[in-house]
Amino acid sequence: MVKLIHTLADHGDDVNCCAFSFSLLATCSLDKTIRLYSLHDFTELPHSPLKFHTYAVHCCCFSPSGHILASCSTDGTTVLWNTENGQMLAVMEQPSGSPVRVCQFSPDSRCLTSGAADGTVVLWNAQSYKLYRCGSVKDGSLAACAFSPNGSFFVTGSSCGDLTVWDDKMRCLHSEKAHDLGITCCDFSSQPVSDGEQGLQFFRLASCGQDCQVKIWIVSFTHILGFELKYKSAMSGHCAPVLACAFSHDGQMLVSGSVDKSVIVYDTNTESILHTLTQHTRYVTTCAFAPNTLLLATGSMDKTVNIWQFDLETLCQARSTEDQLKQFTEDWSEEDVSTWLCAQDLKDLVGIFKMNNIDGKELLNLTKESLADDLKIDSLGLRSKVLRKIEELRTKVKSLSSGIPDEFICPITRELMKDPVIASGMCDAILSCRGCFVLNE
Repeated sequence: MVKLIHTLADHGDDVNCCAFSFSLLATCSLDKTIRLYSLHDFTELPHSPLKFHTYAVHCCCFSPSGHILASCSTDGTTVLWNTENGQMLAVMEQPSGSPVRVCQFSPDSRCLTSGAADGTVVLWNAQSYKLYRCGSVKDGSLAACAFSPNGSFFVTGSSCGDLTVWDDKMRCLHSEKAHDLGITCCDFSSQPVSDGEQGLQFFRLASCGQDCQVKIWIVSFTHILGFELKYKSAMSGHCAPVLACAFSHDGQMLVSGSVDKSVIVYDTNTESILHTLTQHTRYVTTCAFAPNTLLLATGSMDKTVNIWQFDLETLCQARSTEDQLKQFTEDWSEEDVSTWLCAQDLKDLVGIFKMNNIDGKELLNLTKESLADDLKIDSLGLRSKVLRKIEELRTKVKSLSSGIPDEFICPITRELMKDPVIASGMCDAILSCRGCFVLNE
């Protein structure tokens, strides 16, 4: 399902961070350097390594276009590089001179954040290289930062365990204790979830820390209703502090790396463990998914970066039928449809569906009339069974496309709750729509 395809061993000290663009992989280290590799064959670029920092480089990140790389260091600077030729574009000094632990571009490339050991966070103009706004957390040093997919706010994580949310004017929207002993990393799923009717947007945020946990949060923000950060769940698996976490580009997987030397890949829908990778010989300090391919990079204090490749076909087979329906239905091939028919105890229809070239998109558009007139399925009972199964499929696809977290959905009608109430039953109390509560009264 996932295999190690390459190991990079060019750094002379601990690897602190790795990051992907669409064509490159960047790594940085305690050895004061940043290295760039081509994703075509993982050869190092001619202008690599990039050298300027006088102390350890803690973090590196690409601009969304991939043309600019940012790096930050204990020397108190954040540096911008041209990735095509390695030319240094700007050196931005943290106003306090404190060691810079983390940096991150906004989704529109206009801004760059830098967070420092003294708790200061700076929002830079990434075009003029000028300081835009500056703020600070109340306690601890900054170790993590992530922009929301729409760029309207960003989150920082501190060594005292707080998640702090800032808007694009550097106003503090929210602060919450998230991890005992400190936060080490956080990341947003790049796939925002929205409810067009209500104008709401939901985001999934992952955080990890010294408490050995990876936590999932549901974040919502509107200018009318304000900001809400809601704890959803915790991923288990590591037995030591978790140093890094990252979502895959499609939001379907989450990876974490730990002091226990392991890398764990989770299915974000079921929160189950898909893989546990144990090839690193020391602490795993960083992990990142490529944006356009099924590649994963993991870096460690063993001075290496491992490149892993996922097999999409076996990944799909390893997940439950329900998860496959949710994730891939509209892109199913004719063979995928045949597999689904067999799973629904409808294998007698495989030949008819293949003969008519029914793929995932066509499957979702089938009607009672097309089953009878076009596919010539004479049995009324068989047509009814197929229609029921397809309707179940449509419901699941609609649920996925809306992406609204389950806790915002009425457990009775499966609609977005607009005016929820607590409805007490014989067992547990449940949160449901007011309409359902009234009907049940």
